[in-house]
Formats: sequence, C-alpha cells, structure tokens
Amino acid sequence: MNKFLALIFTFSVLYAHASKVDTIAIQSGSMHKTIKAVIISPEGKSPTSTLYLLHGYSGNYSDWVKKVPKLKELVDVYGYLVVCPDGGFDSWYWDTDDPKFQYETFITRELIPEVERIYKVKSDSKNRAITGLSMGGHGALYLAFRHQDLFAYAGSTSGGVDIRPFSNNWSIIERIGSYQENAEKWNQHTVMELTHLVEPGKLQLFIDCGTEDFFQDVNKKLHEKLTYLNIPHTFLTMPGQHNWDYWSQSIVYQMAFFDRCFTLNQTKTNRQ
Repeated sequence: MNKFLALIFTFSVLYAHASKVDTIAIQSGSMHKTIKAVIISPEGKSPTSTLYLLHGYSGNYSDWVKKVPKLKELVDVYGYLVVCPDGGFDSWYWDTDDPKFQYETFITRELIPEVERIYKVKSDSKNRAITGLSMGGHGALYLAFRHQDLFAYAGSTSGGVDIRPFSNNWSIIERIGSYQENAEKWNQHTVMELTHLVEPGKLQLFIDCGTEDFFQDVNKKLHEKLTYLNIPHTFLTMPGQHNWDYWSQSIVYQMAFFDRCFTLNQTKTNRQ
C-alpha cells in the first residue's frame, strides 16, 4: 500500500456535515425529457472543481446521497462540488440507436455546461473528475476515455469494466443487441477495449473493487492491461461485496484521490 493509501486508510470525519444538497432538473435536448441531478456543495466555500458521481444499474440520481450519508460530510471536508446525475435504469451511460438513450451526449454536452453555469465552477478538464459504482463505474471510465478533453481524472468502484462476460445481464442486449450478432459493437462499448484511447499524461485513474465482488476478475484484468500498456493508475482491492456497505467505504478513498488531484493542480497553477 503506497503512502497515499496508508494515509487515507486512517481517514475519519470528525464533525457533522453542513453541506448543501440541491436537486436540479435539466432539459435534455438530445432525449427530449427532463433529467434530475443531485448537487452537493460544501458549506461556506465557493467550490472551483467538480466530481461527477454516477449511480449503478436500476438506481437513480438520489442513490448516493440517500444511501451514503457521509458523502455530505466528505464534500465539506474536501470542498469540491459533487454532482449525481440520473443515468436511467439501464443506460450504461451510452448513446445508442434508441433516441431515448443518449446519456453520453447528456452528460458531456448538456449536464456539464449547465452545472458550470449555475454553480460557477471552473470549466476546464483539470477541475473535473468522474467516477461511479457498478454500471456507473463502467460509465465513468467509458466517458473519460472518450472525452479526455473534458475530464483529467476518472475512477470506478466495483465497475462493470468488461461487459462481454455478462452478455445476458442487465438489459445490455436491449441497448446494443446480442453479443453473438454484434460483437464489434460490444467491443466499442466496453471499457476493456477502449484503453488504446488513453493519451499519455491525459488521465489520472483510480480503480477499486471488493475481493468478493463478481466484477473482481474483470477489474483485475483491466488493472493488468493498464499496467502492461504503461498507463499510470491506482488500483485498490479491499474485502467487500457488490453492495452499499462496500461503496460506503470505497467512496472515502475515491474522494480523497480526487482531492489530491485537484489540490496538486491548484498548487501547480498558483506556481505558474
């Protein structure tokens, strides 16, 4: 365990949260519907950086703030904005042939500009991060790999980072067709086959998964592939299953990682 993780392992929040929680509604022009997002902002601070935090399959925009109450405390500790958008029941955060499923466009072209307009946070990649759990972990890396102009930091907790071993699960067939008949489309929509898009020095990555999680093997394989390709990243495994008990722990590590990224960027900027 490196020095950073050793420090985070001892992290604890010592005071009650006072962060502000808003729910905003954004009109999606790409999908012709209103989509909600929870925004958590720190008390008494004017945040400059933003973490986009994605929910999992069958979840919604309110999952993180309802099921992990200490998320609000962490926002106060670190002082950056956290945005939890609705990604639909089973969108996997893709654009698909179905006009009702244009979630890549929604997040990258509609959500981000609106958040930055309302909350006045900085609008450059060095002040944006994205992560999520399960389907949202896949979505975060998928979007970050494809939009390195928008995100400088990305993560995944318990992410479904390779969808191909699960070809009959989670409505994926309804989004992109069967694997047997659309293998190339599946390759284009799975994080495991998008690592070639990562440009040197463009992304800082944090990936974690529980040791008893059914996604553990695909996460280990992604870690091995990133290592083979000399793509720098932090990879963490901890005891835990695919559940909120684990995600309540992993978000502490995730948010500390992004705080370090934002802080180092700010320090570098101030020195210039």
